[in-house]
Amino acid sequence: MRLLERSWYQKAVWSPLLRPLSWVFELLVTRRRARYLRYPEHQWRASVPVVVVGNISVGGTGKTPLVIALIALYRAQGFRPGVVSRGYGGKPPHYPFHVTSNASPTESGDEPLLIVRHTGVPLVVDPDRVAAAKWLLAETDCDIIISDDGLQHYRLARDIEIAVIDGQRGLGNERCLPEGPLREPVSRLQQVDMVVVNSGQAHKWPGAFRMDIVPTSLRHLRSGASYSIDAWRAGKDGRVHAVAGIGNPSRFFETLEKIGLQPIEHPFPDHHHYHPDDIEFKDELPVIMTEKDAVKFHNPLPVDCWALQVEAGLAQEFEERLLQLTQRINLQNRT
Repeated sequence: MRLLERSWYQKAVWSPLLRPLSWVFELLVTRRRARYLRYPEHQWRASVPVVVVGNISVGGTGKTPLVIALIALYRAQGFRPGVVSRGYGGKPPHYPFHVTSNASPTESGDEPLLIVRHTGVPLVVDPDRVAAAKWLLAETDCDIIISDDGLQHYRLARDIEIAVIDGQRGLGNERCLPEGPLREPVSRLQQVDMVVVNSGQAHKWPGAFRMDIVPTSLRHLRSGASYSIDAWRAGKDGRVHAVAGIGNPSRFFETLEKIGLQPIEHPFPDHHHYHPDDIEFKDELPVIMTEKDAVKFHNPLPVDCWALQVEAGLAQEFEERLLQLTQRINLQNRT
């Protein structure tokens, strides 16, 4: 899988051999979307606005920090948001599964648990986003639903679509699977309501908004104490062990370098299920990991572990545009 992924973002002489399969994949996904648009009765539409945050490429692009930011933004406007999620990597005992702050990440998945612990938002995991949305409406007082991922889950009708692009890796070779990393063709970006570029050159996509992932503090996993970036003291010469099981680990390592640290890099696959031995490095250097990784560890921890806490930095123009789109949603004649 890693060889295939490298071919998406680097030129590989053999990757065009997969192009016929990519053509077939693109045809199927395009026809599938067209079918739902042509026959809207195949979709279920909620009685409240539905905002989908997703991407057209596989792997992490920064959706989770954006979802957390949207929850705060909507709450500031008086909304009561709820979230639905696929819960990738989790195996809950049943569906729909209501995620609480004390849930096990092996049941909920790492990203849903992270969102709940950050915000306390009502969040439901279910591969069937419609079933999850119905649960939220029946069991909570939410008046707007945010779908974490699910851009391609067309059975759930949506009012606003936000596509997130990894600003460092972009869209790779811009080919659909398996030759490239795309779930849908590049032209799909012209059909969403907003495009957000995570820490990259937003001008490459006309009309896109830039999002910056801003490190705010470091939280000690054992004690729970948090320290500002400036107040935290690193190990010898700023060296730390850096652990990242996310879609693009290099982004995390570069962030640590920007705040003055010298990370010893330990990348793991996205949604990696950790064993304590994974963070035993036989020295006294502190270990820093992403918040997404940190939710998978429980006390007592064998080493000095910290989570880098971050938040999404969004332009005021993005917030204004999102609220304009939300205000224009017509809630009449819904089924």
